[in-house]
Amino acid sequence: MSTHPWIPNSSHETVKKMLETIGISSVEQLFKDIPPEARISQEKWMSLEIGKGRMLSELEAKRIIEEKLSKNKIFNPPPYMGGGVYPHYVPPLVKYILSRGEFLTAYTPYQAEISQGLMQAIFEYQSLMAELLQMEVVNASMYDWASAIAEALLMSVRVKKGRRKVVVPYNVNPFHFKVIETYLWPQGVRIERVRYDREKGSIDIEDLKSKVDSETAGVYLQYPNFFGVIENAKTVGEIVREKGALYITGVYPVSLGLLKAPGEVGADIAVGDGQPFGLGLNYGGPYLGIFAVRYDQNLIRQMPGRIIGLTTTQEGGQRAFAMILQAREQHIKREKATSNICTNEALAAIGVAVYLSLLGKTGLRKLAELNYYRAHYAASRFSEIGLNRVFSGEFFNEFAVSLNGFGKTYREVHKKLLDRGVHGGLYIGHLYPELGEASLWAFTELHFKTDIDKLVDLLKEILTGGG
Repeated sequence: MSTHPWIPNSSHETVKKMLETIGISSVEQLFKDIPPEARISQEKWMSLEIGKGRMLSELEAKRIIEEKLSKNKIFNPPPYMGGGVYPHYVPPLVKYILSRGEFLTAYTPYQAEISQGLMQAIFEYQSLMAELLQMEVVNASMYDWASAIAEALLMSVRVKKGRRKVVVPYNVNPFHFKVIETYLWPQGVRIERVRYDREKGSIDIEDLKSKVDSETAGVYLQYPNFFGVIENAKTVGEIVREKGALYITGVYPVSLGLLKAPGEVGADIAVGDGQPFGLGLNYGGPYLGIFAVRYDQNLIRQMPGRIIGLTTTQEGGQRAFAMILQAREQHIKREKATSNICTNEALAAIGVAVYLSLLGKTGLRKLAELNYYRAHYAASRFSEIGLNRVFSGEFFNEFAVSLNGFGKTYREVHKKLLDRGVHGGLYIGHLYPELGEASLWAFTELHFKTDIDKLVDLLKEILTGGG
C-alpha cells in the first residue's frame, strides 16, 4: 500500500505503527464493539444480502425502527451529569426553524454567496455571539469546545512567533485536554500544566506565575472550570498579559448571564460550546464550537474557520453577505493550511441564533439564575446526608462531591440510581485519583426542586440503608 498524496497516514508502515501504538493488530479490531449480527461482511455488501433480504414497506421499516428505539431508556428528569455537556430546555420553535428545508439540507457553503439567506442567518449568529462574549470578531464556527481550544492554542503559537510553549491548568475539562494533546503534539508544542488549589478548586495563582514566562505563547483558562468552580478570570488575564502571552478563555455560555464576559476580563481569544443554547443532548454531536477574538488584525488573520461579512452589491444599492477570510483552510491550501476546520456547523449555529433571539438578555439572566440557585440548593441538600463538596470555591451549576468514608464506590451508587430510573453524576475519581471516590453533579432549569429532593432521598437510602 503506497502513500496517497491526498489521504493522510495512508502508507502501510504508518498504519502499522498507529495500530501498534494503540495496542491492536488490525483495523478490523476497531469495530469489535459492533455486534456480529449488526455487521455486514464484504460478501453480503457486494451481493446486497443485507437487512431483511428483501425490500420493506414504509410501515414495516417504521415498526422495526420503533422496536429498536423502545430499548432506549428515557430519563425524566434528565441526567445529572455535566462535565461539558448539559441538559437544557429546547424551545419547539428552534426545532421548527432547523427542520425547514432552507437550512436542514444546506451543507457548508462553498459557493456561499448564492445562499444569501443562509449567509444572513450565520451572520446573525456571529453578531449575537459577539455581543454575548463582548468580543469583536466571531467565526462560523468550530466542531466543538475541545477543537476550538486546540485551534486557539495553535493559533497563539503562530501569532507569538518563536514561542513554543502553552500553559493549561489541571482543572480544565480532561476530555478537552486529550484533544489539545492530539492537536499540539505533532506540532512540537510543549504543554505546561498548572496545579489547582486543593481547597478551593480554582487555579493555583502562584504556580501559574511560575509557569508563564517569555517562552509562553498562550494560556488557557476555563471558567467556570471543570469542577464548576468560578475562577478569578481577570486576575489570571493580568498575569498572562504581563508576560506578553495570549489569554484564551473557555466559557460555559449559560454562565455569562451572571458572570463577566471574556471581553470584560481581557481575553484575546474566547472559546466554548453552543450546545446548551438549543442543541439538546446528542450522542456524539453535533455540537457547536464557539471561537471569537478581539479586534486585532494579527488575530483575525490567524483565526480558523470562516467569517461571514456584510457588504453591498456591485451597484452599491443593496446589502449583501459574503464569506471572507477562508484562505487558511485545508480545502484551499492543503498541507500549508493553518486551520483544519472547513465544516462550519451552520445548522447548529442557526439553532443557537434562534435560541438566543428567543431568550434575549433578560431571559439569559433568568436562565443563569435558575441554574445557579438550583445547584446551590442541591449542594445544601447533599450536605445534609453527608455528601460534602470537594472544593470550597464559589461554583455555578455543577460541583464535585466525595463518597470517601461511606465504604461504597461511586459506581455502586450510580448503578443503584440507574435501577431506580435516575441517572446520577459523572464519576471523576479515575480522572483525578487524588480526589478518591469523587463525582461531578450538574443542575439546570430542567431539574425541579422536587426532582432534587427525590434524588437526595434516594441517595440517603442507598448510602445509609444499603439500597
